[in-house]
Amino acid sequence: MSLPAFSPLPLLASLPLPGFGGQLLLDSPEWLLFIVFIPLILWLRSRRPAPVVVVPFSAAWHRPSFRTSSRWPSLLASSGSLLLILALARPQHVDDRREVRAEGYDLVLAIDISSSMLSEDYERRGDRINRLEAIRPVIQAFVRKRPNDRIGIVVFSGRAYTMAPLTLDHDWLDRQITRLKVGVIEDGTAIGDGLGVALTRLEQAARESKGRRLGAFVILLTDGANNRGTLNPLQASEIAQSRRIPVYTIGAGKEGWVPVPVARRTDGSYVYQQQFSQLDEGLLRVIASQTGGGFFRADDVDTVEKAFSSIDRAQKISFQARSHLLTTELFPWLAGPGLACLLVSALALLPPRRHVPVTPHTP
Repeated sequence: MSLPAFSPLPLLASLPLPGFGGQLLLDSPEWLLFIVFIPLILWLRSRRPAPVVVVPFSAAWHRPSFRTSSRWPSLLASSGSLLLILALARPQHVDDRREVRAEGYDLVLAIDISSSMLSEDYERRGDRINRLEAIRPVIQAFVRKRPNDRIGIVVFSGRAYTMAPLTLDHDWLDRQITRLKVGVIEDGTAIGDGLGVALTRLEQAARESKGRRLGAFVILLTDGANNRGTLNPLQASEIAQSRRIPVYTIGAGKEGWVPVPVARRTDGSYVYQQQFSQLDEGLLRVIASQTGGGFFRADDVDTVEKAFSSIDRAQKISFQARSHLLTTELFPWLAGPGLACLLVSALALLPPRRHVPVTPHTP
């Protein structure tokens, strides 16, 4: 008999197994065709007086002298044949375990926390809020969307400091962002120092090739013009350009006259005065252009969110997935019981030993 060629087909694909994952597959399902012969053979045996030899000892099933008073040997033989056919179909438990390796970025957020970040020219749900309150939740959402990146935070005003080194512990990082506030550093806007410190956070030889930094970028957010610090912003931009580190610049706040805090009352509240916004948009555009990044004007909450969304799309993470198929052969679990059933049924059909009386020998 010539069997048709079959490719391995899933048996109840994605069937969950208790305590296991994966699915159950048949490597040689063509053997399942023989199952239809079991009821056919049983029917033929009930119709023909002569035995039909299909499996070992099957002829003994139809010898009148060997026939037992029950049908359980025949049921055992049929069950054993069924188990053997299923075993020959080679059932396999396949566990598809995927090892996903993500090559994330290293990025540093350089955030301006000068007093002008308290200017209340943003609105959320009809309430007036300051610039820092407007960008804080957006930064937190941005960090949560990039779980495979190592992210650090540099804050600057009159000086620049590292608030959080590069880390994958984004829960801890979220708590640090919550603690962002104005007034912890002497006032001013040292854009060059802020960018310079951010670049030093990315100086790691293990992630460099021929002196150029791989897989890193900086997001610089400020609402003013450089008026403090020791490093010129354009010099810092040249360093980033030489290392091929893109710098994305975000100019926060509205143009024109905005309410800026100028003094503090005894109860801790601020006294605001209308002042003209001093954002150096030209400088931020030059830094972004020189380094291969991008400039974004964020004059309201919506444009802040769009800026971070655009940066997220521009610096996507590349994934490399490796799949390992772990296959467990189930053949012995079916073949063993099948052979046992056939053996027990054959032993049950063997003729009983006849007792021959022994006659005493008389001389």
